[in-house]
Amino acid sequence: MPKTTVACPRCRTPITADINRLFDLTSDPQAKEKLLSGSANFINCPVCHYQGVYPSPIVYHDPDKELLLTYFPPEANLPVPEQEKIIGPLIKKVVDALPPEKRKGYLLRPQTMLTQQLLFETILKADGITPEMMKAQQEKLALISQLAAAAPENLPQLIAQNDSKIDEQVFMLVSRLAEASAAGGDQDGVQILVNLQRGLLEHSSYGKNLAEQARESQAAVRSLQELSQKGLTRESLLGLMIESAESDARLTTLVTMARGGLDYTFFEQLTAKIDASSGEEKARLSALREKLLQLTAAVDAALKAQMDRAQALLDEILKSENIEEATEKALPRVDQAFADVVNHAVQHAQAEQDQEKLNKLMRVIAVVQSATQSGAALQMIEILLQAENAEARQQIFEKAGDAIDAEFLQMLNELIGQMEKNNEQPEALARLKEISREALRFSMQRNFARENPA
Repeated sequence: MPKTTVACPRCRTPITADINRLFDLTSDPQAKEKLLSGSANFINCPVCHYQGVYPSPIVYHDPDKELLLTYFPPEANLPVPEQEKIIGPLIKKVVDALPPEKRKGYLLRPQTMLTQQLLFETILKADGITPEMMKAQQEKLALISQLAAAAPENLPQLIAQNDSKIDEQVFMLVSRLAEASAAGGDQDGVQILVNLQRGLLEHSSYGKNLAEQARESQAAVRSLQELSQKGLTRESLLGLMIESAESDARLTTLVTMARGGLDYTFFEQLTAKIDASSGEEKARLSALREKLLQLTAAVDAALKAQMDRAQALLDEILKSENIEEATEKALPRVDQAFADVVNHAVQHAQAEQDQEKLNKLMRVIAVVQSATQSGAALQMIEILLQAENAEARQQIFEKAGDAIDAEFLQMLNELIGQMEKNNEQPEALARLKEISREALRFSMQRNFARENPA
């Protein structure tokens, strides 16, 4: 998303931020969540420390609900013709993104929302969510703002006073706000929210329970890894399940990770143990069997739903006139299930000698692979930016080895050029230039050593 310079609503200081005016579920399935959670267009003024959602014109589109909504913040104080000059191109972008067969009458009649409250209520009403539910979310956001502004020494007491209000939604909103701050380059805001999340984990009842579940899941992962190193069998897996029977978090993690081992033979062995036991032990093992059957059914249902969504996504891409463009738009929804579905489709096309479909699938794979490589390079750059000194970065280069190649150097240079053009984050820019010089030197030394072996 391109950076935009806006004036702080409180002190009018120019701020560089990610401001999104178009929330189109056609191209971004997470658009609704970003808008309603308050994470989109979130700004943090470094001068007056104002934090909040920047009042921006908005076009919202949900093709499934046939919703095309527009909102213009009254504080902008622009006449209607000027508003239309801003809103019009956004609506055109919505229409152009849809294939002709999906362009319906509602696109000709966008609904104008006079207030942001009405915009949110209209979106939520289409999902069956009541104004009361929406009010509850706004109260969560207000609570987060209050907690984020608290002095560190007062935070535990403030969390205790609001303990009953702190739940999964609060943690989700804190994470979304942190992501928005990170995307906007607001490291101070990110740190405030990270500290708040840490405080919520340590001092709220829900947070403590969440932290305990995380510890139990990590313990389950470690125990499964240890068994795998020794040679995982159904017998040893069954023993581990019995040892973990008292922890729902451990069992859930184990079933998710080792679902393939919980087959008919596994349950046959568990049933034999139940038949050979008596009293409390028999009851405990029987309860474990029921729990494992429920968990495996839930995992299977979740996996099937995931695979069905992936298949529907692939079918949608393959029907598109522009395969590459459709795949790029779908990248936020690409996961392991999608990769599995594509691989299966390739095998089937090869078996059927369907060259046309195989060619389309190869084009999908090429876009995904390119994006994956770019993502890995960006992750490497982020790691290098966090390194303390040149020696630490040298160790990272050596560990990365061949990943520090011409494409990586080109991405570094493009990132530097973009930041110079936008005149943003001078400290990060200076560090990136230093990293670029070090990466180039490392690559040249590595190539020289290969061409001139000792």
